[in-house]
Parts: sequence; C-alpha cells; structure tokens
Amino acid sequence: MPNFSLIAFSSAIEPLRMANWVSGESCYETLLISQDGQAVPSSAGVLTQVDHAIEHIPPLDTLFVCGASPIARTGNEDIIAWLRRQRGGRMALGGIGTGSYLLACAGLLNGCRATIHWWDLDNLREEFPQTRVTNNLFELDNRRYTCSGGTAAMDMMLSLIGQHHGMKLAASISEQFVHERIRSSEDPQRAPLQTRLGINQPKLVDAVQLIEANIEEPLSTDDLAHHVGISRRHLERLFKRHLNTMPSKYYLEIRLEKARQLLRHSDKPILQVGLDCGFASASYFSTAYRNHYGLTPREERKRLIGQTQQDPMAGSGLSHSVLMPDT
Repeated sequence: MPNFSLIAFSSAIEPLRMANWVSGESCYETLLISQDGQAVPSSAGVLTQVDHAIEHIPPLDTLFVCGASPIARTGNEDIIAWLRRQRGGRMALGGIGTGSYLLACAGLLNGCRATIHWWDLDNLREEFPQTRVTNNLFELDNRRYTCSGGTAAMDMMLSLIGQHHGMKLAASISEQFVHERIRSSEDPQRAPLQTRLGINQPKLVDAVQLIEANIEEPLSTDDLAHHVGISRRHLERLFKRHLNTMPSKYYLEIRLEKARQLLRHSDKPILQVGLDCGFASASYFSTAYRNHYGLTPREERKRLIGQTQQDPMAGSGLSHSVLMPDT
C-alpha cells in the first residue's frame, strides 16, 4: 500500500534473492503486485515498480502484504475483499508490518497466532479478539505468516528458508547480510519499556531498567529499592500491583530468559551461560532453569541440536513468492 515500509519490504525480499545466489539454484521466484498494476511509493518516497495488478496474478504459493506505515484504516476495502476470497485456498498468506492488519480485517487470522509492530499491538487485540496476538518478532501459524515489520521481516524469511532448504543455507544468507544472528519466532519485540510493561510508574520502570542492565551481577531487592529511592516494601507493592509478581521472581525470570537466548543462539559453554546470567553455581542454574522451562539447560541445547539435524522440511520449497506493496 502507499507508504509501505521500505526497510521491511527490503528485509523480506532480499533473503529470497540471496537464497538463489548462495545456493546457485532457483529456490524462489518473486513477483511484485499492486492493486492496479501501477508503481507504489514507499514511506520514503521511493517508487517501486510492480509486475502485475492484483486481479491478473498467476497461481502463487505464498503472498505477503506489505502494509502502510502508519496503518491505513480506510481505502482498503477492495484489497480486503480480494484477500477474503483467498480463504480456503492453497496459497499461504503473510503480513509484513501493518499488512497483518489487512489480513485480520479479511478474517484470515481468526484462531491464528499473529503479530504486528508493537505500536499497533493493543489496537489489533481490541479489534480482532479472535486473533491470538503476540508480542513476538514474527509468527508462523497454519500457513499464516506475520511479522512486526522492520528487520524482523528478515528473521521471518530466514526462518522460512531454513524450513524449506535447511538452516545451513539460512545461516549463509544471514552472514552475507552481516546479520548478527537469526532471531526466532519466540524472540519478543524490543518495544519501549513502558509499552512492554503496559505501565506508567516511573519508579517501577527505573527498577526494571536496573534489572535488565545488571544480569551478570544481580542486585538485591534492597539495592534496587535504594537506587530508585523508595523503600523495599514500596517496591514490592509496585511489582505486585502492576506486574503481579515480586522483584526477586521477576529478576530471576529475566535472567532465565537471557540464558535461554544464549543457549539457543550462541555456542558458549553451559557453565559460562549460567555465569553470564548471574548464576554462581551450575546446580543452581540447572535447577532454576528446569523449574521454569521444564527441562535443564543441557536438555535445552540437546533438543535444539536435534531439531536442527532433523530439519524435516528440508528440500521442500516455494516456487513462487510475491510481496505486495498494496495500493
């Protein structure tokens, strides 16, 4: 649509092109379409030429809608009607950034996990209660693919490429783009802290910022209270009232979440992961991790290795993908 995000669009289409170049094979063919077949301006004013009008596209495996930034709430009736007619078809459908909103308007995300840019998360939840809206970077659910926009589009595409052709190819593409790591669908969006917490309590926000900045050497609850200038009891009341937990438990969960990311996305030894996340002993780290996630750090890493080796979808692929800067 007019004013689509150029960075999200590029982050989505470039991994597909690079998959062909790195593999030396024609893994993907991409087509660009718009409502009327005319060039579409991005939010930066860059005109993008397209291959087809929406009513004249060939059979496709997957179609992605690149939404406007910000959401265009009117003028999309024809596109929504066209999308609605695709329900029940064989074509997978995806939304990039606010493209998720158009899919939801067409009823295509009912019962599915889906995401959108953090700025629009609350609106999506309120308007479409039948959609299971998450704060994750992207979601792949029942042939419905949605992402939060920006560089998250690259992570979503790399994940799909990994499913279709193996994670080795996806990793090679990531390296070509100097992409630090391929983030998973379980990674949350990095929204502003007040937005993530859904609160407007300066002292509580300050305390959480201190927690997130002191993972390797955790502060005590008394230290947190001292640094934000309130009593321990007052701090505990704030955590209980607004986050329904205690500071020490919240702190532990943040450290365990960081440990899980390191176990999944780094080759650091398990003992070092524990130390980096403030666990002084391997036994304490293992017990805390098992109590929270239901398996030990060692089992977590073994499961990840097993999933990578099995790669059950390797070898399958999409012959056509299309990214639609909708007009």
